[in-house]
Amino acid sequence: MGNLQQLALDADIAAVKQQEKLLRLPEFNEDIAWQLGSYIRQIAVQKNYPIAITVARFNQPLFYCAMPNSSPDNKNWLRRKAATVAHYYTSSYAVGLKLKKKGVTTLSGYGLDDKDYATHGGAFPITVEKAGIVGYIAVSGLDQRDDHALVVQALAVHLGLPAEKTALEYLTQDSLGKARLDETIV
Repeated sequence: MGNLQQLALDADIAAVKQQEKLLRLPEFNEDIAWQLGSYIRQIAVQKNYPIAITVARFNQPLFYCAMPNSSPDNKNWLRRKAATVAHYYTSSYAVGLKLKKKGVTTLSGYGLDDKDYATHGGAFPITVEKAGIVGYIAVSGLDQRDDHALVVQALAVHLGLPAEKTALEYLTQDSLGKARLDETIV
């Protein structure tokens, strides 16, 4: 992995960590789960995304939707991504990025079976202020970065934050710009 790739990976890891700090809910209940899931569904309808969506407290599904042209496999991907969030208390994308940094693509070296855990983006912890992580929101069916972005957008909009300022591209632009500048100078 080249320097620029390594810096981009580090920037994404830092940005996801920042997203997880920013996107904390004051409360979480069935109505909020429905609002979050419905928001993502509305985007999927508008853009014709073939995705599956779930919002849950750990072990209690509160919202599930499979869009037209989604695959039955998407439900399994949701389950596996959510299991990763439940195990590591961080987004499935963050886990995947950290593994990639180590040159690893699977959790089997950590005693976790790939049939039960997925390190692709798309599952994000639902964190409630003063309570901690209480569940997850997950999307499957797009590229993993896009699955992740859709979940982040839903949480940002729900919190009244400008979605574009919580996006990975926005949060990494300064560090990547500096990295690109440093690499051209070297």
